[in-house]
Amino acid sequence: MAPKASVPPHASLPPDPEAYDSPRARIARSRGLDSPYIAGGNDPDPEAGRREERYYLRILLLVVFLIVFGAFALGVVENLIGG
Repeated sequence: MAPKASVPPHASLPPDPEAYDSPRARIARSRGLDSPYIAGGNDPDPEAGRREERYYLRILLLVVFLIVFGAFALGVVENLIGG
């Protein structure tokens, strides 16, 4: 006896025009995803996330500044001492 061909779950549902035009579905299609669903949902408070990102960006820039100019300052000090 041959196994039955399974029907994909999305094939048995009728198309939903409102879901197709939702912002999440448009973003999924622009990324080339097969389905109009992006896991995670909408962020209820995006400003809190942006604040945290700005905080970490400042820390990152400070660390890069300290590494680059710290090495420069150590090189100048070494040359002044006579290394």
